[in-house]
Amino acid sequence: MFRIETEIDKDRRNVLHERLRDTNTERSPVLRALRTSPLDNELPLHVWLMEESTGELAGGLTGRTWARWLHVDLLWVDARHRGTRLGAGLLAEAERLARTERSCARSRLETWDFQAPDFYRKQGYEIAGQVTDYPPGVTEYILTKKIG
Repeated sequence: MFRIETEIDKDRRNVLHERLRDTNTERSPVLRALRTSPLDNELPLHVWLMEESTGELAGGLTGRTWARWLHVDLLWVDARHRGTRLGAGLLAEAERLARTERSCARSRLETWDFQAPDFYRKQGYEIAGQVTDYPPGVTEYILTKKIG
């Protein structure tokens, strides 16, 4: 017999993550090779844009690198500074750091249709996929770019 439980349990979540990782590693020769290399280290990558006169946050990018990929999680520029290429500069700096300091060859990110798919395409990203109605009425795009 089994019972279903639905409470949030971080310890069980960690066990589940480890067990899935072990199963995936066992089943994939590619992941097996990756797990024993330095490429398996997932590292955060942050780039902040600060106003010199006030010290206020004017923009930023957060992401992570893993397996020679940069994954951009968040990119934001204060409305007062949009259209001034600061977002492009943040993205270019993250790509440069990922390429030169972490040997990344590709970058990926997700954006919604009302956010910035055109901005990312102007930066050389290509649409690799899309999810319609996520959330309902919105399309999410997955974009990738060769950076190295």
